[in-house]
Amino acid sequence: MIEVRKAGPDDFPQVAELLHHSAADMYDRFAGGRERALRVLRRSLGEPGNASSAEVVWVAAVDGQVAGAMAAFPVDEAATRARAFLRLALRGSPPWRWPVALYLYWAGGRAAPSPPASALYIDALATDPGFRRRGVARSMLAAAERAAREQRLPAVALDTTIANEPARRLYASEGFDEVAYRPPGRGLPGFVALVKPLA
Repeated sequence: MIEVRKAGPDDFPQVAELLHHSAADMYDRFAGGRERALRVLRRSLGEPGNASSAEVVWVAAVDGQVAGAMAAFPVDEAATRARAFLRLALRGSPPWRWPVALYLYWAGGRAAPSPPASALYIDALATDPGFRRRGVARSMLAAAERAAREQRLPAVALDTTIANEPARRLYASEGFDEVAYRPPGRGLPGFVALVKPLA
């Protein structure tokens, strides 16, 4: 049985690993390595107002074990939450890392197509490799739909890399439409934006 719930303090180490897994290369480049990236993510979970605060992170647990994590919030909060995450990351980084982090923040914000303004945006979604193909990601997507409806938002939006065919197939099977594409560039992969309107 899969239980989807908000992340709590006891979940933070596992959730940080899963959020990192959702975009490991970008997090590592942004923070200057895997360990630094994980430290930033663990810290971000405990600080409200950023893109990976516990207040916007759900976990999917299978038989009590954390099997997946998802960060999601209304699109109109995205810019504020992203800036808060950037400030948090810069506070814990040596100044010589700042130019790279600032460039990736700027470039990353332009690399993915913009989601519709009135949607719940899934910023990160990851399943532990040991729990794949057991319905974990589908359960989290269903939780995102419920959250969107509770907040009276008419759609759920997300993006993924163009090369991530398994994720694109999953999202298509869950009713998401591919609505925009951005080609690779500036050292970043190509992205595809997906939206699921809610009836």
